[in-house]
Amino acid sequence: MKHRITSCAAAALFVVALLSPSPSGQTRTSGEHWVGTWATATIGRPPYPPPATTATPANPAPQNRVPFPSNQTLRQIVHASIGGSRVRVVVTNAFGAAPLEISAAYIALRDKQAALVAGSGQALTFSGQTTATVPAGAVMVSDPAALKVPDFADVAVDLFIGGDTSAQTLTIHRAALQTNYVAAGNKAGAADLPDASTVPSWFFLERVEVSTNERTAAVVTLGDSITDGAGSTAETNSRWPDVFARRLAAAKGGVKTAVLNTGIGGNRVLSESIPEFGVNVLARFDRDVLAQPGVTHVVVMEGINDIGQAREGASPSAADLIAGHKQLIERAHAHGLKIIGATLTPFEGAAYYTEIGEQKRVAVNDWIRTGKAYDGVIDFDAATRDPQQPKRFLPQYDRGDHLHPSDAGYQAMANAIQLSLFAR
Repeated sequence: MKHRITSCAAAALFVVALLSPSPSGQTRTSGEHWVGTWATATIGRPPYPPPATTATPANPAPQNRVPFPSNQTLRQIVHASIGGSRVRVVVTNAFGAAPLEISAAYIALRDKQAALVAGSGQALTFSGQTTATVPAGAVMVSDPAALKVPDFADVAVDLFIGGDTSAQTLTIHRAALQTNYVAAGNKAGAADLPDASTVPSWFFLERVEVSTNERTAAVVTLGDSITDGAGSTAETNSRWPDVFARRLAAAKGGVKTAVLNTGIGGNRVLSESIPEFGVNVLARFDRDVLAQPGVTHVVVMEGINDIGQAREGASPSAADLIAGHKQLIERAHAHGLKIIGATLTPFEGAAYYTEIGEQKRVAVNDWIRTGKAYDGVIDFDAATRDPQQPKRFLPQYDRGDHLHPSDAGYQAMANAIQLSLFAR
């Protein structure tokens, strides 16, 4: 049975319904339990170029000389969406063809840059061991660590990679929009990494979970580079899912709601192109949505790359894309999740724009709005388009490439979301 919540839903419904108990796939209302607070979607990246060594006055343009990652500590910064009393980390070797050796791991609250909040850290173990061997294609969950994570805290996860993985396919999220740090040797738990190099990606991390006794829900945002936040200002958490998470927290509806961003730049519904754009969303739905602990809702914004990247001849039809969306809906409902469809934003002026592609975008959007297949609709198209030129973004919402929003555009998208869609 579908439960479509319309625009006339009252704010009171949002508050009252969030307090209601519900079965699996819905809000957790009592007892200590685990829920995701941060997540990312990963890709398989062929051998990754090493970061530059730290620049000095004598060497202002250092060269990439060392294998990577090899005998190095990765300090990776993630931004929690909700807090909890304990924490655990899921590391991933999903795309690796050989085992991944983690020689040490550590978690702490981040102070600023690579520095940790003093006294906040805990060594991570895996099944009681301080090291872990993650088989090819697998993930591994750490043991719980007694780290209290506040809402919207920056968390640092250290992974010491003692062996040489520089020739392997790495499991990463390419565009973190977050500075992460690389230091030679085992620096897991070091108070700071003043001599570290920096990288713009997340490596071998799939999610961070927190344990709490509070009522919780979790929303997975499934999409492409627009959900991933391409074009937003790095280090500011200005992606539309970030702003959405802050709106949910400010609503104080009685349930702490996590927002888990599984957008991948260049991603498609039905097919793949280059490895950096990830596997298609139908192929990754189980890993990136259903595997998230405590998930209650999914927001889907996918299809513009199917329309644009494949160009006219090989591009799927609107009917093909709609059929793909229907598959996502069926799979979400089979697991008790509510699934919300988001319309595709304007793209006239983008490098891959065509009039045929625009016709497909309009047809898909019309179906999302009126097809009554999704449990609710977020009209990102209406929120960002120029009323005078509806095929285009409003100028202030355009980052400049006519495909990705600016920070103001991402804010407008988040502001267009009816929070009542996420009532329980």
